[in-house]
Amino acid sequence: MAVTPKPTDNRLLAALAPDVFQRLAADLQPVHLALGASLYEPGSKLQHAYFPTTAIVSLHYITESGASTEVAGVGNEGMVGVGLFMGSASMSSAAMVGTAGSAFRLDARVLRQEFSQAGGLQSLLLLYAMALMAQYSQNAVCNRHHSVDEKLSRWLLETLDRNPDQPVVITQELMANMLGVRRESVTVAAGKLQQAGCVSYRRGHIGVLDRSALEHRTCECYGALKKEVAGLLPSVRPR
Repeated sequence: MAVTPKPTDNRLLAALAPDVFQRLAADLQPVHLALGASLYEPGSKLQHAYFPTTAIVSLHYITESGASTEVAGVGNEGMVGVGLFMGSASMSSAAMVGTAGSAFRLDARVLRQEFSQAGGLQSLLLLYAMALMAQYSQNAVCNRHHSVDEKLSRWLLETLDRNPDQPVVITQELMANMLGVRRESVTVAAGKLQQAGCVSYRRGHIGVLDRSALEHRTCECYGALKKEVAGLLPSVRPR
């Protein structure tokens, strides 16, 4: 039996004071985000904020040649559309669905109105923006200095943290775009993790078999970012 998602499945929304949450609740619209769907292109106008519950959204930059790399992921710990309260009317990066699932959508006007009250929502979202910038910085280091195996391990662990009960369903092409590598490199890296007993892998599906082993194969970025975000947002704890 399918479980109907609720707004408090998003940990940012769940961390709001009851009175703040109640002011937003009527305007939170449930939506399904399909795998590979584009929420925003670079430069497009921000009309909504998205609060994922089971979906995971990839924020990535696209070069003039068409190559892309993920700079941050947003799951049930966050929101898509921080520019709405940071003084920007448009997206600086692309936002694409990396893991299909549910989310709640909030009109930009409603978010800005509540943010302008300088209350609990404002302080929480500013801390989240700092956590997102920390993710940008850590991913820049990771993409420059660590192997495809390490990056894939980190991405899988972060996905597991967000959705511990869901299998990872993703195409090779999408994974390659998010990691900023060739599809062949993803195949080789996934094969190594499978041989080591960390994951099961068949085209489009990755299952984590041994989380502890995967943690030993990932780079330092996974633990460093997790620690920094926990320090910034202690009220937004994993379920």
